[in-house]
Amino acid sequence: MTSTRGRQAPVLRVVRRLPATLALTALILACGVIWQGLWTPFEQSDAFDAVAYGLPAFEAGRWWTAFTGTFFVVQPWVYAPTLLGLWGLAVLEYLRGWRVALLYFWIGQLFAVFASALVLWLCAFLPHWQWAQAQAASLDVGASAGAFACMGAAAGLFVSPWRVRVWLVLLAMATVALLFVGTVADLEHMAALLLVLFVDRSLRVQRATVREQRMIAFVGMLAFAAIEVIFAIVPTDGPFGASEPLSGSPWTTVLDVAVVLIIANGLRSARRWAWVIAIILLAMNVLLAVLLVALIGWGRAAGVEVAISGDMTIDVAAGALAFVFLIYLVWVRRAFRWKRRGLLGDGDPVAVDEVKASLRRHGGGTLSWMTTWEGNEYTRTSSGIIAYQRHAGVAIALADPLGPAFGRGRSVDEFIEQAERAGLTPCFFSAADATRDVVPDTWRSLVVADDTIVDLPGLEFTGKRWGAVRTSLNRAGREQMTFRMSRLKDEPWGVRAQLQAISSSWVGDKGLPEMGFTLGTLDEAEDAEVRVALAISPQGDVDGFLSWLPVYAEGELHGWTLDLMRRRDGGFGPVMEFLIGMSAAHFRDEGAQILSLSGAPLAHDYPPDARLIAELSTKLADALEPVYGFRSLHRFKEKFHPRYETLHLLFRDEADLPRIGAALTRAFLPDATLRQFAGAGLELVQRDRA
Repeated sequence: MTSTRGRQAPVLRVVRRLPATLALTALILACGVIWQGLWTPFEQSDAFDAVAYGLPAFEAGRWWTAFTGTFFVVQPWVYAPTLLGLWGLAVLEYLRGWRVALLYFWIGQLFAVFASALVLWLCAFLPHWQWAQAQAASLDVGASAGAFACMGAAAGLFVSPWRVRVWLVLLAMATVALLFVGTVADLEHMAALLLVLFVDRSLRVQRATVREQRMIAFVGMLAFAAIEVIFAIVPTDGPFGASEPLSGSPWTTVLDVAVVLIIANGLRSARRWAWVIAIILLAMNVLLAVLLVALIGWGRAAGVEVAISGDMTIDVAAGALAFVFLIYLVWVRRAFRWKRRGLLGDGDPVAVDEVKASLRRHGGGTLSWMTTWEGNEYTRTSSGIIAYQRHAGVAIALADPLGPAFGRGRSVDEFIEQAERAGLTPCFFSAADATRDVVPDTWRSLVVADDTIVDLPGLEFTGKRWGAVRTSLNRAGREQMTFRMSRLKDEPWGVRAQLQAISSSWVGDKGLPEMGFTLGTLDEAEDAEVRVALAISPQGDVDGFLSWLPVYAEGELHGWTLDLMRRRDGGFGPVMEFLIGMSAAHFRDEGAQILSLSGAPLAHDYPPDARLIAELSTKLADALEPVYGFRSLHRFKEKFHPRYETLHLLFRDEADLPRIGAALTRAFLPDATLRQFAGAGLELVQRDRA
């Protein structure tokens, strides 16, 4: 009972905050039941003329119809889009209250109805404009104008760039419908949107980013796909003329729409071939319109009567739209430049030795040495270097930009521009607060890990809080365990063979290959600047080992970051506590300032607003916990009483999260097969059942 009430509580809270939306929905449905509009066309009802609004009703003095017609729907099938269209009212009411929502709805509805009637009254005086005269004599019902006003107002409440995207979709829908369908309702929708645009001024496109330029191109191509569908399946009677549905095979239309959709997706993904094909198709539409206009002009000049059909005028209108869109695509042509599949940027390639030199000179974060590992690519900026990996169409920048601190902002901006121009989704993984502070204001951030830092100056394992570590050190002394800090390349072949055997055994038991990206292997430990801590038994066996990555700051060695942790089965029990404790004391005596026990990936508790990435990471962590034990590792590190520094995932907006989630999965497990993933999930199920 308690769990059921708990699940119902959020729903009830939402319902309580939407009284106006629910009341309007109930009134529309009630009118549909009482006047049978839910199952028979209301426009054929005897009550239609009495309640419908439009220029004839206002000329007859029925001004109240602007209100009464709101609660009726012209055809039964129109109820679905009408009620779904009230999402804008619901969003507006939820965020700003029922009074503001109703104000936008009714002002938008009444303005659109009366303004449309005025426009049609004026246009009807123009000779030979049959569309205006026909619409001026028609009546309409429905709440769609007020709904469009609320959609526009709700779009203004969205964060950038969603505000611009929703507005573009709304304006594209209204424009296509008005020009090529052309009912009174379509004119009312455009009037409602223009009113909200004028009052709210929420659509402010200043300097569009490369990404937004591609999004506008994407929406524009979708509009042309919509025009194809409209011409194919419904008769049109827009301001530029009338047309009948196409009489040819429907598969021709399906093929045309499929081609347009492929081109649209190519424009969204920054594909140059899509831009070239779009330019060619649009130019053909423009050329056809020019030829038709020239034919009409030639006929009139020669005194020859040219029969102008509705299809011809519609082709001219479509050509005019294509011309506008063509100019836009030419204007933003740099957003679709040819790009080789090589490295980002146009500078010289960056070598790993240069990355290491930059770290020694300018310093970096606790994860920065991982940028020197194999698998990373590098792009040169005007003030530094950024290491990244490319997976699933995403450029994942690892940790923070390398180079002087004053150039961090420029490096971030240049990396974003380079990635977007290459058609990649940019993001920063495990970035520190300093990097989060310099990304664009519209970017989002999520905490993905807590870096565990132990301050070394004055560190002593005394007092009750260090009891567990001290007990491990004392036990190691009794059992004559030996600690040695070394470099892997300096160890003899026998020790190296033992380390390889321990690591291979660990990997073999997991069912998945060793993880990458921010988790190293023995190959990375071969670096001459990486230290290896060994726990050696009295018999000469290696019972466990750690690898430590250097951390530089201001040109000096500042500390060390824990990477590999491996132990031999059946060896010394608390070997990890022993190794970390002895390593901390060793580095303290050498003058190091910090010891980073690193942040376990996928072990963070995400905030409620994390949504998609939180759900994906949680599922991945649940599947990998029996294999890699990130959460238990995180709890183990708490024995050393570290302080925490947050590491962030920085990304443009929520639309990128599914792609980023797939890219991160591939970055951490680049060599895992589907069978290995399935095996890890099966192991999880088996352990749960046990």
